[in-house]
Amino acid sequence: MREEVQKINLDDYFQTGEGGTALTYNHKNGKTLAKLFMSSVAADNAAREFHINQVVYESGLPTPKPIRLITDGTRFGAEYELISPKRSFTRIISQEPDKLVPLSELFAKLARQIHQTPADTKRLPDMKELVGSWIDRFKELPDTYKQRFHKFLETVPSTPTCLHGDLHIGNIITDGQRNLWIDVGDFAYGVPEWDLGMMYYSANFLSPERCDNIFHLDVPTLKAHWQAFAPVYYGTDSKEALEAEVRKLYPFIATKIAFLISKLRNGDGVVSEALMKMFDQFMPQ
Repeated sequence: MREEVQKINLDDYFQTGEGGTALTYNHKNGKTLAKLFMSSVAADNAAREFHINQVVYESGLPTPKPIRLITDGTRFGAEYELISPKRSFTRIISQEPDKLVPLSELFAKLARQIHQTPADTKRLPDMKELVGSWIDRFKELPDTYKQRFHKFLETVPSTPTCLHGDLHIGNIITDGQRNLWIDVGDFAYGVPEWDLGMMYYSANFLSPERCDNIFHLDVPTLKAHWQAFAPVYYGTDSKEALEAEVRKLYPFIATKIAFLISKLRNGDGVVSEALMKMFDQFMPQ
């Protein structure tokens, strides 16, 4: 993998964005965008995301063209086609609050399209297997919790349909004509609840600081986004039916969070009392 990586000079770029695990930079030529992960993210993980991007792009799903693996000497990432002019749906909502409902409803329709698209199961990972493998590597996670997660995973089918892997309204951009999915490095296949669980959690349980850092939106706006999204995605206005769908997401939330902590820390994630309470809240014994 290392021989594929090309070193870039950051003097040729300027920073344009900041996410939870990476920074983005536009090239001064106006044609490409570089995404560099934090130094704590392994080079192999950056390469895996790039190769998944290639699969998604080659499948015909709308996403910027992946170009090459890169490093600045310390951090690793990849360079992509620059979509310009472009704005994320979250940026539009933050600047034009009246667009919240129509964009949330459009996002629901686009999410359903992903979840109805057959996946290339030979080139994409099974989300259930991916989650289980990282939970096994989570060194600090007590065996009793690992057993609970695996017991739940045994009940989850490996549905051969596409998953975004990090589905939220900040991971879709528009140039005014096209809507394109970004940050597709965790693209996989499986049941939609893997995507919907973390989307629900992000819209309803994050701290104000995290909401602003990740989405550039406040807590009430994100909650309103879910309230507009859910009836369109699930095809019902019934409060009881929507509450039932949300309850189905709870064990996926707990399991996916355990997976993310293990993956982001390469198995060395810290298990706090608050984290254990969260696991018990969403997946009681």
